Amino acid sequence: MQELHDAPLAPLTTFRLGGPAARLVMARTDDEVIAAVREADGSGTPLLIVGGGSNLVIGDGGFDGTALRIATQGFRLDGTKLELAAGEVWTDAVARTVEAGLAGIECLAGIPGSAGATPIQNVGAYGQEVSSTITEVDAYDRRTGERVTLTDADCAFSYRHSRFKEDPHRYVVLRVRFELEDAGGLSAPIKYPETARALGVEAGERVSAAVARETVLALRAGKGMVLDPEDHDTWSAGSFFTNPILDEAQFAAFLARVHATLGPDTAPPAFPAGEGLTKTSAAWLIDRAGFTKGYGEGPARISTKHTLALTNRGRATTEDLLALAREVVAGVHDAFGVTLVNEPVTVNCAL
Repeated sequence: MQELHDAPLAPLTTFRLGGPAARLVMARTDDEVIAAVREADGSGTPLLIVGGGSNLVIGDGGFDGTALRIATQGFRLDGTKLELAAGEVWTDAVARTVEAGLAGIECLAGIPGSAGATPIQNVGAYGQEVSSTITEVDAYDRRTGERVTLTDADCAFSYRHSRFKEDPHRYVVLRVRFELEDAGGLSAPIKYPETARALGVEAGERVSAAVARETVLALRAGKGMVLDPEDHDTWSAGSFFTNPILDEAQFAAFLARVHATLGPDTAPPAFPAGEGLTKTSAAWLIDRAGFTKGYGEGPARISTKHTLALTNRGRATTEDLLALAREVVAGVHDAFGVTLVNEPVTVNCAL
């Protein structure tokens, strides 16, 4: 394993923010990952797992412990069964499945990060979530010291959540297995209205999986959600806030605030999210609270392409970013009584 001390972590994140790690270890095999975790746990050293760095906000003080960069490789396709090592680049894996004519994750194209992070966050976009195709996750259980296999049911997936996120210090994801669909080169049924409109089809129809992937990439690029070193709108963690899910009382109070603030004819986005639950749009809330595209005066600003993305314009610190996030959270709460929750994981910092 490669080992560095006082190692910069900012280059390992899509925000390009954060201080150094006391120690950085690069693991290229599952055995190296397990050995590094066992060493840290055995010595009582704080451990930070780093994959693609697309969901991390690291404090300016860095991390006083061992940062473990998972750089394992492995892409194995057997019919419709796919197995990915945790360190595989997610968007490359999606491209390869589409090239193989398989459907199920084509609308998750362009999402930065590693395969091992996808079950943790239950990554989703444009009408697809990995929970609909994941069958098993191999992980190292830090509590028992054993390698384990969890079924999709064991993972307890929900909206942008999982058993791994619920108990973030227990499991280290090693491999993820998926069951895809052979639909003769066609996509899964298109669910997301924006995607359907861009494709010129009705919801529920299928198109070429390659065309679906290309369309999603174009939609994401238009919002600054495809990584580009030259475009500061992509120096972000994608969507910084999750879409709020409200119970009946919360939604009624929210609706009353909307009507009082924006007028009785205003209808906010509302989607069923389970019995008695309604999901609304964080982007809509942010925009209607006055935080429009490009908002901000300092080195951390809202993306010029998408209100859900907070960005580093090139000279920001993590504290600059968090100050902007706090301003947005406070403004949305003042306007609508809804508290936004950050999607990225914060390390040695907090909103």
